[in-house]
Amino acid sequence: MADDRVRAGYDAVAATYAEQFCDELDHKPLERGLLGAFCDLAPAGAIADIGCGPGHITAFLAARRESVVGFDLSPEMIAVALRRDPGLGFAAASMLELPCLDESLAGVVAMYSIIHLDPAQRVQAFDEFARVLGPNGVLLVSFHVDGPGLEPGDVNHLTTFLGHSVDMAGYFLDPAVVKTELVGNGFRVEARLDREPIAGVEFASRRCYMVGRRTVRSSHGPRP
Repeated sequence: MADDRVRAGYDAVAATYAEQFCDELDHKPLERGLLGAFCDLAPAGAIADIGCGPGHITAFLAARRESVVGFDLSPEMIAVALRRDPGLGFAAASMLELPCLDESLAGVVAMYSIIHLDPAQRVQAFDEFARVLGPNGVLLVSFHVDGPGLEPGDVNHLTTFLGHSVDMAGYFLDPAVVKTELVGNGFRVEARLDREPIAGVEFASRRCYMVGRRTVRSSHGPRP
């Protein structure tokens, strides 16, 4: 299953990933601004960092909000996060089945964590985000749009990552498609920002950030 391959891949790279990326926000003022704005936009209540990896974004959010938890599919990533910030709450979980009650969160951050989901899984994840968010809850999601030799809709099959053998698919996404999927799963998209890659700091892909607010909850599950 795709989840198993993604879990195994991030388990394999967890320590290396933390060494390489835990200081990434130091070099990304736009992301810091967006995450700060997200904290201001979300109503009072708990926030979840979905696909938290080694927990550096979770820690950034926890410095600004009282109740923050990080979830990641990879138990090894969660182990790294707990070693780095033992005072924060982290748990291994799939974004397709979050261990959260209905309407229990005020905000959800998903920074590049939807990129390994196929279209059906992505819609399922958005429906799950809508389930756990309370009325007027806020979602901040980011993803790769295109890159060298890669267009929106393309799939990049990774066999190596950070020097480790993996078997994962990474999806490059059309922002118009993502917006349609969010709207179809109970979100009103309030803002969108696209940016070019930061040379020498990150993979050379164009990125998109969307802020959505949870509006209505469908009783019929995820929409196609």
